[in-house]
Amino acid sequence: MTNTNALFPNAVNADNILFDTDSYKLSHYSQYPEGTEFVSSYVEARCAWDQIDQVMFFGLQIELAKLAGRAITQEMLDEAAPFLTAHGFQIFVEGWQYIIDTYDGRLPILIEALPEGTLAPASIPQLRIENTDPNCYWLVSYLETRLLRAIWYSSTVASLSHFVVGKIRDCLIQTDGSADGIQFKLHDFGARGATSNEAAAIGGAAHLVNSWGTDTIAGLVCARNVYGADMAGFSIPASEHSTMTAAGEDGELDQMRRFIQMNPTGIIACVSDSYDLMRAVNEYWGGALRDDILARDGTLVVRPDSGDPLKIVPDVIEALMDKFGFTETASGYRILPDKVRVIQGDGVNKDSIIAIMDTLIARGLAIGNLAFGMGAGLLQKLDRDSFGYAMKASAVCVDGTWRDVFKDPITAKGRKTSKKGKQGVMRTDAGFVVMRADDIPEGGDALQPVFKDGEIVRLMTFDDIRAVAWPV
Repeated sequence: MTNTNALFPNAVNADNILFDTDSYKLSHYSQYPEGTEFVSSYVEARCAWDQIDQVMFFGLQIELAKLAGRAITQEMLDEAAPFLTAHGFQIFVEGWQYIIDTYDGRLPILIEALPEGTLAPASIPQLRIENTDPNCYWLVSYLETRLLRAIWYSSTVASLSHFVVGKIRDCLIQTDGSADGIQFKLHDFGARGATSNEAAAIGGAAHLVNSWGTDTIAGLVCARNVYGADMAGFSIPASEHSTMTAAGEDGELDQMRRFIQMNPTGIIACVSDSYDLMRAVNEYWGGALRDDILARDGTLVVRPDSGDPLKIVPDVIEALMDKFGFTETASGYRILPDKVRVIQGDGVNKDSIIAIMDTLIARGLAIGNLAFGMGAGLLQKLDRDSFGYAMKASAVCVDGTWRDVFKDPITAKGRKTSKKGKQGVMRTDAGFVVMRADDIPEGGDALQPVFKDGEIVRLMTFDDIRAVAWPV
């Protein structure tokens, strides 16, 4: 079994589950106490990320789709054993052979989790995992690497996106009087800045829980294939610098005119800073092309792409108002006619978006004038420490008796203290409460089974997740 992309004949299968863990975990099967039968672990975001103190759980189903069915085969085991021996480890061949022989390679584990799309404070467990066969106590920790990676990234992007969309929504209501159009106020520009196409797919889908605007096609594919979304997001025709500069500086106006003529209807966006942004705004869009823009059955979105956005964005909006006019919202903020809008994608992150909106509001400009395109700030400029994500064992069963497991390093001064006992979560009128699972009334645990013994036992659609994330 080899990778189709391998360049040498001695290749191994990169999708082999035995390779998808941290090396030191290969030795952990022998380190648990004698008589260990079961291990219960949980995943949580341990802390808030700056001002974001609500964490959205998303992305587990993407990983479950990979773990479902026959996860380990004899061929995988036979391939991995000598490879990992050469790496320095005598792997637990007997344990993996037991899974192959007893379960036909399906994983004897139980995963219980919050519904995807759930928004909860940091420190609320999002997932609980245990082995279902006492011979496989070692499997829970073995899966930590891939489970934690699957959850922290997608949930961090979803939480970031939800926070930013929420801030835009609040400002939109303040200046425009309603949240109309909020679904397209934060656009995903992040595909090229992601570490891989898989990251773009996962992060892109996470953003789409909160917004319908995206240029990350991989996220649409993920949303369809894993969550059943027919079409989770939308985009518009837009120019880039290569198309606007292809005829040279003297030909920029003609390229802009051609772009409009090729797109006589609908919303289109045009980058306008290739040479002189304010010339483009005042002389091209607001001068030579003004009548063409007003005659279109649609909206031109002007895109600045350089400079200080705290100055550039309001200056561009006000310059367009000088050429196209404006009206005032019921709240008294100036807004462009529907034929013209602005999108800012350069220098956009969770902090700059708030600063830009504060600047617009201070200058009496409605947020409805503007949309944001967020690239690396959405899909890349974050990590596991943003929310302090961790997976920790909290209970083990040894010779039929459950024991609490926890860590409390003095040197961490409480920052890394883990939870004791089998973890559960109860939803109350006051919010979520962390409790020992055994103390929660039957049927009251918010952590519900999603995966058992190789089968996904609860599927969520993208519509389901959006309904959880944004209840009416």
